[in-house]
Parts: sequence; C-alpha cells; structure tokens
Amino acid sequence: MGVSGSELLNNGQAVRVDNPGGGSPYLLVCDHASNFIPAEFGALGLPAADLERHIAWDPGALPVAQGLAEMLDATLVHSGISRLVIDCNRPLGADNLIWTVSEGTVIPGNQNLDAMARQRRIDLAYTPFHDAIDATIRDRLARGQETRVVSIHSFTPVYYSVERPWHIGVIHDFDERLAGPLISHLREIDGIAVGVNEPYSPADNVYFTLEKHARSRQLACAMIEIRNDEIGDVASQLLWAQRLAGFMSKLELAQSPLSPARQAL
Repeated sequence: MGVSGSELLNNGQAVRVDNPGGGSPYLLVCDHASNFIPAEFGALGLPAADLERHIAWDPGALPVAQGLAEMLDATLVHSGISRLVIDCNRPLGADNLIWTVSEGTVIPGNQNLDAMARQRRIDLAYTPFHDAIDATIRDRLARGQETRVVSIHSFTPVYYSVERPWHIGVIHDFDERLAGPLISHLREIDGIAVGVNEPYSPADNVYFTLEKHARSRQLACAMIEIRNDEIGDVASQLLWAQRLAGFMSKLELAQSPLSPARQAL
C-alpha cells in the first residue's frame, strides 16, 4: 500500500506524486509521511526507537492517505524524508523548520547547523516537496479541474503528559467551505470525538502547506488530524480511509465567506 521512504529516495525521489491524473476534485497531501533519514545524516544522533516516534513522522497517516486516494481517485503528494531532517509544513523562517528539540527530545544532529547545512536540507527535501504540490495544482487549474486540498496528519494520544480526547480533528481558518461539512459528517459517527481546531490550530504554525498552496489561490482546504492509536494497523487505517471517502465523495462545499475570485494559476 505504497512505497517506503528509503525506496523513494533510492529512486531519486524525496517526494512522490501518486495518481497524478486522478479525476477527483480532492488533492491530498501528506507532509509527514516518512521517517526515512538519508545516510548522509546518519540517525541524527538518535536511537532507532526515536525514529519510530511521532517526532520523526506521522505514524499511520500515509496509509490512510493512500487508501483515501485510491477510493476517491484522488492525486496524493507525499514526502519521502523525515521531518527531523526538515519540516516541510513550516515556513522557511520558522524556528522549528529544523527541530533541535522535539517533544522534549534533543536532536543532536540538528544542533548549530550553519547556513550551508540548512540549505542542503532545503534543496534535498523541502523545495522538491513544495514544487511538486505547486506544479500539480497549476496543472489541475490549467485544465479547469476543481481542486480541494486536504492534508492528512496524525497526532499522539498524549502530549507532554496531557491526554487528548479527540479521535480526529479538523483544522481550518476562517474559510469553512470544506471544513464545515467535514466536521458535520464526522460528528455523525457514533462514539467519535471530533476536535475543531484541536489538537492544533492555524495559530500553532501547522497550517503552512495549506496556506502556501491552497489559501493563496482561494481553494477550499482543510487539515485532517487522526489520533495515531486510531490508525495503528492496516484494518484501522482502512476503516478511517473508508469513513472519510464515504462522505468526502459526496460532500458539497458550504457557502464561502470569501468574495468570488479567479483561481490563480
């Protein structure tokens, strides 16, 4: 159900575009799809167990995104390099573009990087990822294809000793065209606690990819965060992909709070 980070990089791909000709209005993005760290960086001074943690990637997010892409006939863009090398969902000027400490864990290989070392990581992973999204959207809009951008993430059940009760969260800004209907449908699932701008919100600097590629073009967008103990195995990943695909395939956008504007190419 997809390709591992190491296979992607060995094929010269730090980013992958799955199903580029997909007919769905949805363009799916998975910023933190892989925990792969290229050999030139070693393990960044971390034990192997830390590379399986949320600090290195979003466990379960890629299989859900891939299942959803297949069910919807959607295009999916996903990174092949760990966010510990560089976080593609951050502005270039962000303090946590390259994490020096993440969830209380010091990242030895990320300390005191000079400008050349930082630029190497930008060129290796960050620029190809965002170029791929930009090119995909440009191609879609040039052929008149409706485009709704949804990013797929996962989050930890406990963060700094605080339990998170939500099974899934929808992150959005003032544009609720897509987020509003998503939240309404999710709330209809029995036993599921839905977070609205929980466990994160755009104020937490996590909305960058959508701001850069969707909001700048006034495209409807939303960020989906699934608690990673909900998607820890193939069966649960498939279940969440089916749940999301079931109503996303029929979802009508809510009234836009934005004034009509031509989608920028």
